[in-house]
Amino acid sequence: MAKQVVSRTYTASIRNQQQVQDDLDALGFSASKLWNVGRWVCDRVWSEIGHIPGHNELTSYLKSHERYDDLHSQSSQRVLQELAEAFNGWYGKRHNGDTKANPPKYRKHGDDHPRSTVTFKAAGFELDTKYERVRLSKGSNLKEYWSDFILCEYQTRPDVDLSTVESVQQVRAVWTGDEWEIHFVCKVEIEISESPGEKTVGVDLGINNFAALAYEDGHSELYPLNCLKQDDYYFSKRIAHCDDSDSDQATRLNQKKSARRTHYFHTLSKHIVQRCVAEGVGTIVVGDLSGIREDEENGESKNWGKHGNLDLHSWAFDRFTSMLEYKADMEGITVERVSERDTSKSCSCCGRKRKANRVERGLYVCDECGTVANADVNGAENIRQKVSPSPATDGGDRSNGWLAQPSTYLFDSESGCFAPREQATS
Repeated sequence: MAKQVVSRTYTASIRNQQQVQDDLDALGFSASKLWNVGRWVCDRVWSEIGHIPGHNELTSYLKSHERYDDLHSQSSQRVLQELAEAFNGWYGKRHNGDTKANPPKYRKHGDDHPRSTVTFKAAGFELDTKYERVRLSKGSNLKEYWSDFILCEYQTRPDVDLSTVESVQQVRAVWTGDEWEIHFVCKVEIEISESPGEKTVGVDLGINNFAALAYEDGHSELYPLNCLKQDDYYFSKRIAHCDDSDSDQATRLNQKKSARRTHYFHTLSKHIVQRCVAEGVGTIVVGDLSGIREDEENGESKNWGKHGNLDLHSWAFDRFTSMLEYKADMEGITVERVSERDTSKSCSCCGRKRKANRVERGLYVCDECGTVANADVNGAENIRQKVSPSPATDGGDRSNGWLAQPSTYLFDSESGCFAPREQATS
């Protein structure tokens, strides 16, 4: 097996929570104050010249501000970098037609500042793996004559030994809603398996079925979005009943919703990679959704309907693909991203391109060769053929019945994994 260095994040509890909580609270509150100062600056610059300042500009503006020195300089830089990234994400959504997207908010709970995550880069922490302690630097404004750091005693999972990792790049102090915990962002050397085979599979990501897979040897799979949509509906109703969208209760509900979605993405990406290993797949071809909100005909924002737009902007396609890439890489499987242009309106059997052939969301009927297919599976097969053309489109003869009868896998909430529809209990 080959070896490769990758990034991993390990979570650790803090054993001396009572001794360090006040100091960590002060840093967390300071991070929120600096965020709010940066948010105010962005608002003023946007109002004056119609420009959103980037990370470097914000740092230049605020280096002399008193709030900047509440944290270690690298920690302050990270807060402003996160703010700039949040504004870029909002602006990108608006540019792509999401009129409901809101800019980053001020971090406040009534008149109080919440505890924000504080990131410490190389110069801001010292790690002692022998005694399982990490020293976190305070900002110059918060230093006392006898203490310029916080000494946290941490405890990781039994299977995690930080002394064996390649390097620890960042340490994050994260408030969970009840207590602080430490996240270590590390470089880790792992063993990479040999490729399980030379076959290909196409993956089409969408807003009805989250993923549709078309394998080279002629079978297909669907992964519907039902459980995520149920979560979205359930948590939206619970949050709507909160007195304040910024309340502690609403924050906890949003965190739980986000955690469940993250678990879904991790579980699905792991399941797909395991299926590819079992099927001897060496290359996964995924549709690149960077232009998914633009209409192919005129480049303008595409209208997916009221619920379609909401769902499309909710699912983190790129985040899922990144998870799929690093899990596949560990098994020696290559992930290639290709353009999705024309894949939804082209016949995967004869190549006929006609938008009207997509009769409805779930059905594709070719008026040229008579192929009847699940529309998402047809798209997945077109995506796969961009890397590995099939004999059917080269004039060969291949049965296409599998296009219309994909296997369906559902997320089973009781077992926390995916199972065939007939085996799933929930």
